[in-house]
Amino acid sequence: MREAAFVKQNKEKWIAFEKAITLNSKISPDQLADHYLHLTNDLAYAQTYYPDSKALQYLNSLASQAHQKIYKNKKETKNRIVSFWKEEFPLFFKEHQRMLFFSFLLFATATAIGAISALNDDSFVRLILGDGYVNETLNNIDKGDPTAIYNSGSEIGTFLGITINNIRVAFLAYAFGVITSLGTAYILFSNGVMLGAFFTFFYNRDLLFEASKSIWLHGTIEISVIVIAGCAGMVMGNSILFPKTYSRKVSFLKGAKDGLKIVVSTIPFFIIAGFIEGFITRYSNMPVWLAMTIIFSSLALIIFYYVIYPIILNRKHARQIYTT
Repeated sequence: MREAAFVKQNKEKWIAFEKAITLNSKISPDQLADHYLHLTNDLAYAQTYYPDSKALQYLNSLASQAHQKIYKNKKETKNRIVSFWKEEFPLFFKEHQRMLFFSFLLFATATAIGAISALNDDSFVRLILGDGYVNETLNNIDKGDPTAIYNSGSEIGTFLGITINNIRVAFLAYAFGVITSLGTAYILFSNGVMLGAFFTFFYNRDLLFEASKSIWLHGTIEISVIVIAGCAGMVMGNSILFPKTYSRKVSFLKGAKDGLKIVVSTIPFFIIAGFIEGFITRYSNMPVWLAMTIIFSSLALIIFYYVIYPIILNRKHARQIYTT
């Protein structure tokens, strides 16, 4: 059977099942299990005859959602919160990795624009970062400690203040998705321009490496998670622009729920970033090898959890479904 005929034959059944799962419709366990059995049969068929098709990707995603719904009332032997970050979220996030890439691309482009603008106009840095911050940093440079601004305040106070502020920025990036993806794009763009101008400020004074060694200690996770929060906002924003088979209202509710799940997943990482900034960044004279270890370990953690781990877990889950 051709793929187009296969899709046409089963499309209405799949869409009805997807809506029942997404909208938490009250259907009997037997009926749900029966639909799930038919779905896994279709999934197995697609894996055999259409291994690189979009239909297979769709059925795999739908089967994962159905599996979670069927077993949601199963007695769990582990902590529900732990299972969210360990299994539920990574399985769910795989379908939104493309949006994460677009979020990163937008942020990287804005960072490049900020850097180029600051290279060609020194006053641009003051416009973006403010006179107060620039003047204080220039005074610290004269004193021989360019990143001394991160040494001020108590460790616990800095940790709490930074963590709360970072979470606020993340939820802001998500919330701006209410005015479609353009709202979230604005938050990502403005933060990217700020980052580019910030590092160019130190580059123009031959202090890029020294500043980076301190700032990326916490900034690696902090900036990465802002991009992820931008992904959450774009998921919600795109649900308004592209409702697909849903009504716009239903699509928005689904997008808002999915985006919220993504942004909630970032909270532990913001806590880690706040801890590093409050208790570690202030020690700017630490050995270079130690600083690099923290920076690259932080980057590896983000890449593994949001890129590699969801792929591994989804492949494992697909094999389990296929052999069931």
